[in-house]
Amino acid sequence: MAAVEFREFTKQNGDFRLHDLNFRVERGYITGLIGPNGSGKTTLIRSLMNLIRPDRGEVVVFGQSYGEREREIKRRIGFVYDEDYFYNHLTVGEMKKIVAAFYPTWNEASFLRYLRDFGIPLRRKIRDLSKGMKTKFALSAALAHEPELLVMDEPTSGLDPVFRREVLSILSEYIGNGERTVLFSTHISADLERIADYIVYIRDGRLHYSGSKEELLDEYWLVKGPTEWLQDAGLPLIGVQQTSLGFEGLLPKSSGAAGRLDHQVMLEKPSLDDILVFTKEGM
Repeated sequence: MAAVEFREFTKQNGDFRLHDLNFRVERGYITGLIGPNGSGKTTLIRSLMNLIRPDRGEVVVFGQSYGEREREIKRRIGFVYDEDYFYNHLTVGEMKKIVAAFYPTWNEASFLRYLRDFGIPLRRKIRDLSKGMKTKFALSAALAHEPELLVMDEPTSGLDPVFRREVLSILSEYIGNGERTVLFSTHISADLERIADYIVYIRDGRLHYSGSKEELLDEYWLVKGPTEWLQDAGLPLIGVQQTSLGFEGLLPKSSGAAGRLDHQVMLEKPSLDDILVFTKEGM
């Protein structure tokens, strides 16, 4: 059973529309939700938390629709948002008491261990925490009630590389028992390349890809070469970019055109960033 399923999900917001989205967040794995700014990622996250209702279709969490089970479902979910949603006039310890009251599974020893590891004093006011420290507190609180699903919306945005790597290590440990799931929305695709098992790629309100990260990376070659070679090649390249030094573009492996390349052209495995940039240019 999938941890989350979006079924025929459609939502209109002004001129923007999410169109008939169908995808799964597989249980026991880390799924990365990627796409350009404004592509609908946050709308999907809020819909998963039942903060936004679809115009058509549904979101199924742990095999259940929200209906009258909202409290039961949400108790099984931990969330870390980029936005600051704490009471800034409270101390860490005071805010913890409010959060812990919602979760019967709250593990105080685990919470205190995370605070100790992250160097967060219980008596520090929330307003006196840096952005990074607030994220660490949010992650500590989210993990302390031992959720089955951890939802993270741009949690590492603006944070230093050392802490970002620390978060990724924690997430890898978190899913270690095979029963826990992470949905990680971010524009920092390098983070997902390190830890994601699956990718959901949203662009212009439509589902561009849903599946294994490795399969997505294996769909294309990154092609580089001199501009004069490009003019006569006639290759089905996607999102070609040219400079005075040459060109770059994505070549679908399914085209079978890689065999027509000569020694002037280099083939490389693309990154998720490459796929995001070139598919945006080429579509």
